[in-house]
Amino acid sequence: MLSKKEVNKELNPIIGIIGGSGVYEISGLVDKKWVTVETPWGIPSDQLLTGNVNQVPCVFLPRHGRGHSIIPSEVNHRANIAAMKSLGVTDIVSVSAVGSLKEELSPGTFVIVDQIIDRTRLRKKSFFETGLVAHVSFAEPFCYRVGSILYEQALTLGLPVVRGGTYLVMEGPQFSTRAESNLYRSWGASVIGMTTMPEAALAREAEICYATLAMVTDYDCWHEEHDAVSVDSVIKTLKNNASNAQSLISRFIPALGKAENKCYLGCQNALDNAIITPKNDRYSDVVKKLKNIAGRVL
Repeated sequence: MLSKKEVNKELNPIIGIIGGSGVYEISGLVDKKWVTVETPWGIPSDQLLTGNVNQVPCVFLPRHGRGHSIIPSEVNHRANIAAMKSLGVTDIVSVSAVGSLKEELSPGTFVIVDQIIDRTRLRKKSFFETGLVAHVSFAEPFCYRVGSILYEQALTLGLPVVRGGTYLVMEGPQFSTRAESNLYRSWGASVIGMTTMPEAALAREAEICYATLAMVTDYDCWHEEHDAVSVDSVIKTLKNNASNAQSLISRFIPALGKAENKCYLGCQNALDNAIITPKNDRYSDVVKKLKNIAGRVL
C-alpha cells in the first residue's frame, strides 16, 4: 500500500526545468517567486524560480546562473538536484545546447536523447560516500515516460525533433579537437555537450524522473563543409532555438501534469535495492546528510 506521501506524489507532480545555454526562463509561468535553497552539498547555481503553468506547479533553475557565469566543470550539480528534491520536484527536464555528431542532425534540431557516454573527470558524481554506499541502476539513464511526452509535444508544434540518440558528455570548457570529434563519431554518439552528467545520475539517485532536451547548435568541428564551432555561431543558433524551446516547455509542463505519474522504468523507486551498507554500519552524519535524498529507504 502506498503511503499518503507517495499517493500525493503520484497525484501532484511538480515539474523541474533546468535551463541551459539560451534558456533562462519559462514562458507562461505565473505566481513567480525566487527562493533561496541551501543543501548539505552547498548552494545551487542560483535561486530557484517557483510558480505554475496552467495550474501545474513547477520549479526553474538556470544551470549556469542568471548571466551565465558558471563554467560547466564548476556547476554544483549535487546542490542543484538536492535543491529540486527539497522543493518536491518529481520530474526534471534538462535543456542543453549541443553539437551534432551526425550529418542528419542539423543545427536547429531537437534531440530527445536516450543514452549517455560520460567523458567528464572533474565532477562529483554521487550523493553517496564513505559511510553509506549505494549503486543505482543506470542502464537506461533517461526517463522514457518524460521523454515521450516531450517528443509528442514537439511533434504537435511541428518542431524538427528526433527521438533517441547518444549524448557524449565532455568536460570542457574547450570545444573538441577534430580528432576527438571524429573519435566520438566512430563510437556512434549523436550529439556532444558539456552538461547532462552527472545531472542524470544524481537525479536517478534522488528518485526523480529525468529527461534531456538537446538543442543542436552546430556540427562540432568534424564537418568539412562547415566552419569549426565558435561561440558566435552557437549563440546565433541558440537565439533561433530559444523561442521554440520556450514554446515546447510551456506545452510540455501541463501535458506531463495531466499524465500518469507512475514511471515505467521505476525511476521513482531507484533506491529500493541500491543501498549496500548495512544499517548498523552506516555513518550517522552521512545518513543525516542524505535524509532529503534517500530518506524513503533509510
